Amino acid sequence: MQASEESVEARDALGVLCEGYWNPVFEFVRREGRSVEESQELTQEFFKRILEGGLGNVRPGKSRFRSYLLGAVKHFLADAKRDQARIKRGGDVEIHSIDSSGSGTSPGLQIADPAQTDPDAVFDRTWALALIGRGLLEVEISYKKAGKAEQFDVLKPWLMGDSTDLSVASAATQLTLSSNAVTVAIHRLRKRFRNAIQEELSVTVTNPEELDEELSYLIKVLS
Repeated sequence: MQASEESVEARDALGVLCEGYWNPVFEFVRREGRSVEESQELTQEFFKRILEGGLGNVRPGKSRFRSYLLGAVKHFLADAKRDQARIKRGGDVEIHSIDSSGSGTSPGLQIADPAQTDPDAVFDRTWALALIGRGLLEVEISYKKAGKAEQFDVLKPWLMGDSTDLSVASAATQLTLSSNAVTVAIHRLRKRFRNAIQEELSVTVTNPEELDEELSYLIKVLS
């Protein structure tokens, strides 16, 4: 809603949404059989149009933002097919880069299941992984600011499901803490990570009920 207004704040909000959703849109476009280069060009053009023209008639409660954006992408691609020659040439459009290689809001996470072929499912999964990546980055930054960078690095496997080869006792030795202290630290890290994910989701919902639904859907997509 903020991004639909006409103000500096609205432009900033729109830029954040575009950067955060670059990877899901790109993967959706690419999974429809296009080359990487063509997919990048189409994705850039899609977001350029949004940045120039806004989000259109967005209203709370009509649909989830990710669903709204996916519908907009499909509409854009339908138009692109009717004007493919102009898009391939680039026309008189000046392309402005939106970094998708891995940054503050676009971590560049890859889809874990390359065999998945349904473009809609690919979009949702990339959305989920990108959101997880942004939440993880936010937690990492907060721990570094608090002087706990080493603690984050050691305990991060408990967030990512990679802790099978690391015991609490081993982590305690690395951090020169008691095993009980490490258990408490893991609990706090998970809580902070969950809060970060909820904060990311809250950007595109309007009430707590929608937030719970999006969180449940996120877990479903990732599993």
